[in-house]
Amino acid sequence: MVAHLLRLKLTLLRNSLRRSPWQLLGLIIGGLYAVGIAGFLAVALLLLRTADLELAQTVVVMGGSAAVLGWGIVPVIASSADLTLDPARFTTAAVPMPQLLTGLALGGLIGIPGIATTLVALATVGTWSRGVAATAAALAGAVLSVLTCIVLSKVVTTATAGLASSRRFKDVSALAFMIPLMLMGPIVAFVAQGAAGSAGFLTDLSRAVAWTPAGAAWSLGGDAAAGRSAEVLLKLLIAVATLAGLAWCWKVLLKRALVTPPYTAGGRKRAGRLGLFGVLPATPTGAITARALTYWIRDPRYSGSLVVIPLLPVLLFFQASQTGEYGILAITGPLAAFLLAWSISADVSYDNTAFALHLSSGVRGVHDRLGRALACLVFALPIVLVFSIGPYFFTGDWEWLPSTVGLSLGILFTGLGLASVVSARYTVAVPLPGDSPFKKPPGNVAQTMAVQFGGMGVLLLLVLPEAALVIAQAVTGSMVPGWINLGAGPLLGLVLFGLGVRLGGKWLDARGPELLAQLAVNR
Repeated sequence: MVAHLLRLKLTLLRNSLRRSPWQLLGLIIGGLYAVGIAGFLAVALLLLRTADLELAQTVVVMGGSAAVLGWGIVPVIASSADLTLDPARFTTAAVPMPQLLTGLALGGLIGIPGIATTLVALATVGTWSRGVAATAAALAGAVLSVLTCIVLSKVVTTATAGLASSRRFKDVSALAFMIPLMLMGPIVAFVAQGAAGSAGFLTDLSRAVAWTPAGAAWSLGGDAAAGRSAEVLLKLLIAVATLAGLAWCWKVLLKRALVTPPYTAGGRKRAGRLGLFGVLPATPTGAITARALTYWIRDPRYSGSLVVIPLLPVLLFFQASQTGEYGILAITGPLAAFLLAWSISADVSYDNTAFALHLSSGVRGVHDRLGRALACLVFALPIVLVFSIGPYFFTGDWEWLPSTVGLSLGILFTGLGLASVVSARYTVAVPLPGDSPFKKPPGNVAQTMAVQFGGMGVLLLLVLPEAALVIAQAVTGSMVPGWINLGAGPLLGLVLFGLGVRLGGKWLDARGPELLAQLAVNR
């Protein structure tokens, strides 16, 4: 039965690759990438054979523990995880539990992550090939470590099977995963500074981690090489107990999943609640504003673009702390204004074929453009004001506040007007409705880049008057250009906002059917 399950996994994988050449190409690219990373790590581990014992132990234990944590975290976040042997598919099959557990565990090794982890784990045997006892202990540790990674991932995926069937959970987890990725620079720098500040920081940490379930198996080879037989036995017991405990948890969860598989039917909603449509005015502009705001709240393709906004002050503060120049915090407001304004430049493209509702209902283009822009302004305006004023509570350079606020508001209003024109004239390849916000769909990449970067260049030209007043204040040292900018920035921005809405509405009325045809092609 175990062999049959493994053959089933290979057959399903092979058939899926035959069905789509893009999946085959993705597997080849992913395989080459994984082989490169795994090969590099394996070579590095083999070179550690001649390194100092403490250094090698620190690297192996810390790296191995990170791998275990990765196997426990990534399955929760990666909503597109491999489900070719989904336990729910065996609900009606009378497969004995021991064979099912063994087959699913070994099936987890079939794939790029499993193969790469196995290769790296086996490379640690070369690291500790400094004697028969150390080699045997390292081999046992490698086997236990790989099995622990696989079983841990199965425990996590089985426990969260009900959540994973929810689209909302997939969207939230994917967005949450983006936050540590964006903060990777500050995190790595903080860890590096901590390690540099304490010569034995990582060594002491690895000694503590070696007694935990995540690092016990990885430390067996190093302890055997150092002649610490008692520690080898104790940590071996910890590693075996960890694997046995995870296997028992998986067995319990799997039994429950086979008896009561996740319920994926649609939820019930009460009728009669109009939400934002009942709050905003019952006009074409009000209805489109309510619709667009609903998208910003509920569609992860929209909300995903907002994840970076709260992180801007963090990233800029980190950059300032590295250079000692905290004046860079002043660009937080203008940068947030630029990103928020340009976020609706592909608004019609996100609608996809649902844009047909706008055409069939006879909505005027100017109402469509104004409604979408006002929806963005509802949250963009307070964010930009807070980000423009907030940094000066830290830097104390209040003389620059009027100029910064004027520049930020000018960029926001001007950008919304320009984005209203761009999204009415051009379509770009964006994730389809229901897809992950991070999925890169096929499309005309050249046109997408030309539209996006060309539009950004035009926006920079349109805000040159506000930028010139900022430069004038810097050159003259007088606050007069700054106060002029405080009035001129919003005024010029509102004028260009109105012109953009009217021009975008005119283009939308003139070429609505052609725009819908382009959106259908983008599917």
